[in-house]
Amino acid sequence: MNSLLEKANILTEALPYINRLSKKIVVIKYGGNAMQDAEVTRTVLEDISILKIVGVYPVLVHGGGPEINKMLDRLSIKSKFINGLRVTDAETMRVVQMSLTSLNKDIASSLNTLGVNAIGICGKDANLINVKKTDPAKYGADLGFVGDIVSVNSEFLLKLIHDDFVPVISSIGADKNGASFNLNADTAASSVAAALNAEKLIYLTDVDGIKDASGRLISEISVKQIYGLIDDGVISGGMIPKAKACIEGVENGIKRTHIINGTFKHPILLEIFTDKGIGTMVTL
Repeated sequence: MNSLLEKANILTEALPYINRLSKKIVVIKYGGNAMQDAEVTRTVLEDISILKIVGVYPVLVHGGGPEINKMLDRLSIKSKFINGLRVTDAETMRVVQMSLTSLNKDIASSLNTLGVNAIGICGKDANLINVKKTDPAKYGADLGFVGDIVSVNSEFLLKLIHDDFVPVISSIGADKNGASFNLNADTAASSVAAALNAEKLIYLTDVDGIKDASGRLISEISVKQIYGLIDDGVISGGMIPKAKACIEGVENGIKRTHIINGTFKHPILLEIFTDKGIGTMVTL
């Protein structure tokens, strides 16, 4: 097929989805192992720029575990995790902030080369993400500078969005005294999306989505069905926190949450601009 005709056909098929999302906010969480392939990362950022160009309002929230690990290893600082959360002393917090700030600016710069106005920020900017120290009793140990989110400055984000910017947010927050705290990026994305009353929250991971007992990918699933699969042991291990993050999102007012494989090329467009998508969509 002629490539021009092929592109026209794809655009025609996507038009109903584009129209449905026009002027709606879509929050994308990206990071970790899903961000390790430079070529795939480029297509993810292309997807985000395309969303913006066709009238959607994308917001990107990112972590950066692998980058943080590399820097800590370079400095011979050992990492310790409790329930998947990095124990963060003062020295580790400085490394986390340095690593995420560098990554944040690189992502924003790459988006800018794709024809959109991206701005890299973190939760400390304009009191964006206000936190309190995680209570040691919550996990049976003191996690150090790890925070629980108290509030999100949605007014600031909406101003950026309506001033034609794509916010790129790193997962660092600040307490009432201005101290930096490490945040779980999945939780940060969910809190940002809920504060913005987002139409969609998309988690880009290194797995295809939620699967049934036979190993088949489930394209759409309800919160009740997810709890059933967890109780039956079908959803287990590292998929449980991902599934619960999606549940938290829809229970906090986000219309749809998605788990998709961010190691595929153009995963966002394939998920939201096609009938079945490539991952799992979670609804109430």
